[in-house]
Amino acid sequence: MNASSSPHRYFIELAFNGSAYHGWQIQKNAVSVQEVLNKALTTLLRQNIETIGCGRTDTGVHATQLYAHFDSNTEIDSTPTSSMPLSFIRRVNAILPRDIAVKRVIPVPPDAHARFDATLRSYEYHLHFHKNPFLDGFSWLLRDELLIERMNQAAKILFEYHDFSCFSKSNTQTFTNNCVISRAEWVKSTNGLIFHISADRFLRNMVRAIVGTLIRVGREEIKPEEMHRIIESKNRSQAGTSVPAYGLYLTAIIYPYIQKQNQ
Repeated sequence: MNASSSPHRYFIELAFNGSAYHGWQIQKNAVSVQEVLNKALTTLLRQNIETIGCGRTDTGVHATQLYAHFDSNTEIDSTPTSSMPLSFIRRVNAILPRDIAVKRVIPVPPDAHARFDATLRSYEYHLHFHKNPFLDGFSWLLRDELLIERMNQAAKILFEYHDFSCFSKSNTQTFTNNCVISRAEWVKSTNGLIFHISADRFLRNMVRAIVGTLIRVGREEIKPEEMHRIIESKNRSQAGTSVPAYGLYLTAIIYPYIQKQNQ
């Protein structure tokens, strides 16, 4: 690592078990992943580091892939593949707690932005149907029988809309509630079901509210076609209850320039 008068921008890719944290974003009176990461990078680089994440996650939500960017006056030598040396990753991981792991640190242009440059985001929601101590805190135990065909029929209706106000947490300071959903489907897994959803952006609480609504369909409490009425109402009270956060995972963030570096 070499000191430099001009700052260098880096993307940092990490994964975390969100059980002990109040989400990604820094909170006034609670511990967040961002706060812990900032402290680790500040300690290692010996300068004040403030990361900016690709988005925010709710309390207890996990991530198998999350990107943030940070600026540093210290230039960290890169490998021919434009990824940071393994030694740097080992050093920052040695400072971080066991439930947060850095995977890569990537040099990017000075105007690259972890939040605004992302073109696609993906989440998974995990359900299981039989008590399993190894899934506790990582998947929601649901004892009801669900009709996956009906849930997927309802999920397809999401593709017909852009305004998802009915699935958004109230009083969020967003300029628009429009999102473009490109994937929404339930898939059987070894332990139960996984809901896969991808979009250009997500609203606060959106995925958990969608899952809660689709579970109502799977229980035959409402018909699949009632998704039209719920979405068109633009009213959060018309959608299903938000499911527990610990079954939710942020799994992928796509950036055009990072894809090129991986080729």
